[in-house]
Amino acid sequence: MQQEAKMKGKVFFRFSIIAVFAFLTIHYAMAQAGRGKARISGSVIDEQGNPVPSAKIVMELMGQESVNRDTKTNRKGEWALIGLGSGNWLITASAEGFVPSETTTYVSQIANNPKIVLTLKKISEVDTSGVQSTDLSLIQQANDMFNERKYDEALSLLQEFLTNNPTAYPTHINIGDCYKEMGEYEKAEEEYNLALEAAKTDEEIGGEITAKAMAGIGDIYLRQGELESAQSYFEQSIELLPDNEILAYNVGEIYFSNQKLDEAIEYYGIAIQIKPDWGPPYYRRGLVYVSKTDYQSAKEDFQKFLEVEPNSELAQTVKNMLEYLETIKEQDLNYSFSIPSNF
Repeated sequence: MQQEAKMKGKVFFRFSIIAVFAFLTIHYAMAQAGRGKARISGSVIDEQGNPVPSAKIVMELMGQESVNRDTKTNRKGEWALIGLGSGNWLITASAEGFVPSETTTYVSQIANNPKIVLTLKKISEVDTSGVQSTDLSLIQQANDMFNERKYDEALSLLQEFLTNNPTAYPTHINIGDCYKEMGEYEKAEEEYNLALEAAKTDEEIGGEITAKAMAGIGDIYLRQGELESAQSYFEQSIELLPDNEILAYNVGEIYFSNQKLDEAIEYYGIAIQIKPDWGPPYYRRGLVYVSKTDYQSAKEDFQKFLEVEPNSELAQTVKNMLEYLETIKEQDLNYSFSIPSNF
């Protein structure tokens, strides 16, 4: 029975919807109601760098959900949209058999917009022992609803799954995610605490679940402007997994999504210290420096990214950014860049 319980927890943990750190919302002032003459293009690839054809691309003007555009990638995984207005846009890529990915970027009318590269991760095969296929279907549906921001529907599916699989306690984190995005922070914290309590007796994945739950609680406090409490939870989260560069990186993402630039720099730096040959935190920290108009530091991070990952599909985007930084003057830059959220 205990082994079966662990298996159920493992299955859900590996197959769960995008975890605590994704789908953070940034609010900015918008211009031109999404209309303009700007063009933006990009590509969608898998983790091996292969193009993902027929991936759906949705662009949504941040703060104005009714203003959106969509298209699909061609057989080379490429896409483009024109007639966009200036402002910060949320870009989401999705395809059958993959976990959706999203990013935010500033669209300019007066400059060449860098190409956007989105990487989709394949939904890994899992051991479904002990879990009914109908229940796994609930998780897939919940994942879809969450990605479409239909949090009420995702919540209902997750609660049904947990009723059928009460030992799959990581579900509480995903339920907490839904409540958090719905702005019901008290309920979200209750769910994270339920995950924390159950994780105490799980020797296999308990530490990782605890770290993620604490990061989720930290995000709640950060969204409410309680920076000191948020920092405390983030620090505890990192202490639990001090060698996990992804966790530190994701905390940096949370901070930057909330425009806490110095804190974002700190946690991207921690990720770099843990794994100095990993490119993404250099790229993200470089974009933070761009937002702070510290262009020299941004150039150094972008150059370091190219040094450690010269063959990355993101390399051309970074090169475009370096070229762009060479052409601009600080007094002409009257907007800030936003950081992409997924690789």
